Amino acid sequence: MKLSVVVVNHNACTLLKQALTSFTGACKDIDYELFIVDNASTDKSREMVANDFPEARLITNETYTGISKANNQALQLCTGEYVLLVGADIISGKDSLEKMIAFMDEHTQAGGLSVRMLNPQGRFLPESIHGLDVLWGTFLKLTGFAKFLSKTRLYDRNRKDWVEEFQIAEIDILNSDCMFLRKAVFNEIGLFDERFLMNGYNIDLSYRMRHAGFKNYYFPKTYFINFESKQLKKFSWNYIKYFYGAMVIFAFKYLIRMPEIKVHGIPQLFPSNYEVK
Repeated sequence: MKLSVVVVNHNACTLLKQALTSFTGACKDIDYELFIVDNASTDKSREMVANDFPEARLITNETYTGISKANNQALQLCTGEYVLLVGADIISGKDSLEKMIAFMDEHTQAGGLSVRMLNPQGRFLPESIHGLDVLWGTFLKLTGFAKFLSKTRLYDRNRKDWVEEFQIAEIDILNSDCMFLRKAVFNEIGLFDERFLMNGYNIDLSYRMRHAGFKNYYFPKTYFINFESKQLKKFSWNYIKYFYGAMVIFAFKYLIRMPEIKVHGIPQLFPSNYEVK
């Protein structure tokens, strides 16, 4: 199997049908398998998949599990050499997947890539390159973690050698909306950290990939259209909980050395780097 396509969906039936139509069309000459992980949808998403895409493997969750866990559910079943992880609001170009596979076949050191993203009006989405929005960039600069992200434009944005929209380049962080990954990467570094429910999971995984010696790339020789339907309303409770909560988890995981206190029957939330004797 060459490619496993994984689409995570939550109440996006119309967009999901559009996305699946585009991906099945783009895969017509590829040996592929298709997974849809439905996160407790209450619309007609499941019925639509069963009726219109019977070849797809549908994984259904009765409660909302978050994106990381949904991806992990499918990844444990994937058999493809490569895995494409996308949401239900993404449309593939006609030959996009063939071009992405060819690039990964040629660059054997590559762990994953992000593709050039456009909104429905054709506007380029800069997070295609950086994998970060302004708040995450600010957080990483303030905490000092940015020094470990040498290929991410967080400081001198006027440098002439930084990657531009149509330039293939090595990057630090893959865009969460399009993660095209070599399946073997997960055998070495493990799956997504499920504590990152909706935000930060791409940053965590990308950092672990780079730390393990893999390279991440921005690939602009094709494009996906991103309807950006997953964005939460800013300053809503869910936005605060998922977005800023991910930053707290990231800080405890990488920036704060927590002593290990083992209490029988209680799992440790944040693994430590040393033990208290």
